Amino acid sequence: MKGVKQATITGLCARVGMSRQNYYARRRYRQRRRVDEELVVDLVRRERRVQPRVGGRKLFHMLTDELRENGVLTGRDRFFEVLRKHGLLVKRKRGSMRTTDSRHALPVFSNLVAERETTAPNQIWVSDLTYIRTEAGFVFGSVIMDRHSRKIVGSHVGYTLETEGCIAALEAALGSLPEDRFPIHHSDRGCQYCSHDYVKRLEARDLSISMTQEHHCAENAFAERVIGTLKQEYELDGTFRTKQQAVEAFKQAVHLYNTRRLHLSLGYRTPAEVHSRTAA
Repeated sequence: MKGVKQATITGLCARVGMSRQNYYARRRYRQRRRVDEELVVDLVRRERRVQPRVGGRKLFHMLTDELRENGVLTGRDRFFEVLRKHGLLVKRKRGSMRTTDSRHALPVFSNLVAERETTAPNQIWVSDLTYIRTEAGFVFGSVIMDRHSRKIVGSHVGYTLETEGCIAALEAALGSLPEDRFPIHHSDRGCQYCSHDYVKRLEARDLSISMTQEHHCAENAFAERVIGTLKQEYELDGTFRTKQQAVEAFKQAVHLYNTRRLHLSLGYRTPAEVHSRTAA
């Protein structure tokens, strides 16, 4: 039987003008590509179990070292080819719900950060709200993000859009803020951020207050972007069965965003890493 197989291979090589050595080299190459591809798919699926919608570029940078350690050297084009072949490319979802109520008589503040750049953490904080749908109603998440490191420095998730949730996120952020740091706090003109209790807490810590101009939501783009990332990449835009499930999902999303998600603007590092290295 072995002789018949060898003769078949010899005949095939003769017909296509290929040496037996070249035939076996190509076969080994195809087998190696198949094995490498299987490892890429396994690692991507492993990461997607934790970050269901993390994009291909971040996955490539996230997994390159681990692939290299296992003898797999793959370029970005090949990596995306494997993802495309196995249906692992992410399609972005769209959709929004208004959580900002700027129709109020509370005091508002000027935009202090429109032309301002950051050189280190704790210079500008941006804040925003989002909703998470459940079969039992909505829960609402509040986040405060450091604009330089992209780290969510304060967050809270609760069952109401009232000011208390935003204050809880602010208290969490202030709890880790060094005493000699005074970031500008930037937000939209939502009633939660304009409320007397919220403003008093900022003033008590000597933080400058900055807000978007009326009807200019783009002036809070950094905060809106982190909300979009949490909802799209960590599946907070779905419908949870219970409010408690949504609460836990939000907390996990914030943790993963800070400690595991790589950012192109940060040189493919995590927000927590950049914040801890440069905040001193």
